[in-house]
Amino acid sequence: MSTPVLDHATPPALVVTGLTRRFGDFTAVDGISFSVRAGTIFGLLGPNGAGKSTTIKMLTTLLEPTSGTGQVAGFDIRTQPVAVRRMIGYVPQMLSADGNLTAFENLLIFAKVYGINRSERKDRIMQVLQFMGLAEHAQTVVGKFSGGMVRRLEIAQSMLHRPAVLFLDEPTVGLDPVARRSVWEHICRLRDQFGTTILLTTHYMEEADELCESIAIMHRGKLVTLGAPAEIKAAAGVTNLDDAFSHFTGNSIQEGGSFRDAARARRTARRLG
Repeated sequence: MSTPVLDHATPPALVVTGLTRRFGDFTAVDGISFSVRAGTIFGLLGPNGAGKSTTIKMLTTLLEPTSGTGQVAGFDIRTQPVAVRRMIGYVPQMLSADGNLTAFENLLIFAKVYGINRSERKDRIMQVLQFMGLAEHAQTVVGKFSGGMVRRLEIAQSMLHRPAVLFLDEPTVGLDPVARRSVWEHICRLRDQFGTTILLTTHYMEEADELCESIAIMHRGKLVTLGAPAEIKAAAGVTNLDDAFSHFTGNSIQEGGSFRDAARARRTARRLG
């Protein structure tokens, strides 16, 4: 998968500075700082409970930071939340498409939410369906879609308003290898053709290694390492990201998380079919 040639003078799409979130005496995110170059794919990795989801909630303005801040596409998450929301798309881990509606009907709801003009809606919907390889299924009820098709539809929903930054939370959870590869290819097309900056979380280390120009690994709310996948493997003295993950967090991917985490992932997998 190709990587675009970038102008290093372009301001970063994401700048996070001392971002912190506390819940009472518990610190979920502890003063993390990083930046993401525009038009790249950035991986935010870590065991369950490391603070990844809390970080995404702050960057998408769903949760206010306790201290620190972040800028998304040039707008401050604390002082300009409405502007931030206009510039982002967000695909949560849990299912967001309505299985009782057609693909077109799902997208029409999102077009209205995003305030896309009535005269533009149909063309915009068909454009994103075409881009995600779903145009021939526009009138198909989503309940009949495969898991990979559902994920591509959810990405299409998030792209209707042409966001500068796209947040993907576990975009391929529960998918078989063929469907995962298809989603990977479409994520890279978003970067290559539209210059979309993408921040994703994943527990699949091969996914992060192949897709991401840079990654950050979180552990217990802190950022424990940051860099290109090759740099992180070299710093850990290993040849694969699974071993690097274990080196920096003391956990294996398989060991992370609780019964509740496992149950949630399996519910998602069942819904995606």
